[in-house]
Amino acid sequence: MLKIGVVGVGHLGQHHASKFQAMDNATLAGIYDQDTSRAKRIAKQLDASRFDSYEALLASCDAVDIAATTSAHFKLAEQALQAGKHIFLEKPITSKLEEAYTLLELAEKRKLKIQVGHIERFNPVIMRVESEIKDPLFIESTRISTFHKRGTDVPVVLDVMIHDIDLILSFVNSPIKDIHASGIGLFTKSIDIANARIEFENGAIANVTSSRVSLKLERKIRFFQKDSYITLDFQSKQAKVIRKSPKLMKYLPKIMMGATDIDPEKLVDQSFYDCPDGPKDALTLELESWVNAIITDTKPIVDGMAGTKALEVAMRIIGIIDQQLKNINLR
Repeated sequence: MLKIGVVGVGHLGQHHASKFQAMDNATLAGIYDQDTSRAKRIAKQLDASRFDSYEALLASCDAVDIAATTSAHFKLAEQALQAGKHIFLEKPITSKLEEAYTLLELAEKRKLKIQVGHIERFNPVIMRVESEIKDPLFIESTRISTFHKRGTDVPVVLDVMIHDIDLILSFVNSPIKDIHASGIGLFTKSIDIANARIEFENGAIANVTSSRVSLKLERKIRFFQKDSYITLDFQSKQAKVIRKSPKLMKYLPKIMMGATDIDPEKLVDQSFYDCPDGPKDALTLELESWVNAIITDTKPIVDGMAGTKALEVAMRIIGIIDQQLKNINLR
């Protein structure tokens, strides 16, 4: 039975801890949070062990789930890896690229697993249609929400956009050719709304928009391919796949000649998928995949390298926006 420790039991960490308690092949060794009152409350709520120090938690577990604030990721992860513990890190992997590289090197040297919490990989809507996504030519993603304080210790690119960056990189098998980006801070001194155009060497283009200062919640991504169009709504967990109909070539000459009496439904095949959570939600699937990777000694679905590649792109976008803001004296 794999013993898991959880450090940081705030908004996310408390849910992580409860998921480990329900697993068949893992057990919750205990929790640690520097906020003692919160740690006591969550430990009582979960009927779990609470440790007075991070060192004590590490000594009592085989692997550690790090759900602390992003700025604390590196030191906590480095200490865990040096102690010989596998780690799960909430996204982003770290707040600085050089820190991510250090963790990758340390994990490789010690033959330890790193999984990064890009949870959308386990969203049922993605898992339902991922086999349909092949060589996309254009991708458009929108991830916006109303303002809340949580996550504002980093730019919206690291807090929100990085989810879609990771997804895009997982589906586009090509190096990045160029990135154009813009953004601004409205409620914080950081970047609260951002847009990026990512151009790949194979010709694919991704247009990515993220905001934490909107009046509504929306999480959608669209893939345009040679023979199909796929749209996914992460919020409603619904997807639509529109494919060219085999009958298209039959009607295309008539359309080119100006025919207007052709039913558009004959030109495409449509599939609609309603993908609610099954017996296991995305968080459960994500954490189980990490536990299974450790037990079976296999590569995690979102390993440290995947998390680092997403961070590399995110930091390039932030750098471009920061330079623009400096040029107009907003930095």
